[in-house]
Amino acid sequence: MTEKLPIDDVIPALLEALRTTQTTVLIAPPGAGKTTRVPLALLGEIAGTEPLLGRSLMLEPRRLAARAAATRLALSLNEPIGERVGYSVRHEQKRSSRTRIEAMTDGLFLRRLQNDPELTGINCVIFDEFHERSRNSELALALVREVQELLRPDLCLLLMSA
Repeated sequence: MTEKLPIDDVIPALLEALRTTQTTVLIAPPGAGKTTRVPLALLGEIAGTEPLLGRSLMLEPRRLAARAAATRLALSLNEPIGERVGYSVRHEQKRSSRTRIEAMTDGLFLRRLQNDPELTGINCVIFDEFHERSRNSELALALVREVQELLRPDLCLLLMSA
């Protein structure tokens, strides 16, 4: 990870915001490093960052995006998919008990939320590419906000958009 990306300069402030506020919005242009750097920072893999405890779910608008993001992150860590970074899409998953960042589609997230409304063991929900909004992503956001308000005031929410 020697290449510096524009997002690197704001990562310390972003992590502080995630630790102190319930909901954070990150707006940066395409290619700034939102998808590839922010999850690594949550793991403490960016120089000078402390890991955010717990597991994070990163919602992607499409199955291809979920697999691609997880693959890129795992490659950055020199690990196979399913170790610290994994993914879940319809009919396919690569994750383990060691997975800390799980990329998934918003539709699959809605099913998971129905089975576990408290999002047990999840510390942060990341909506990646939120500008590509859909009915599923809108509903998922509304439900996560409700979970924060009624069940999990400690749950952090990060919206990332171009």
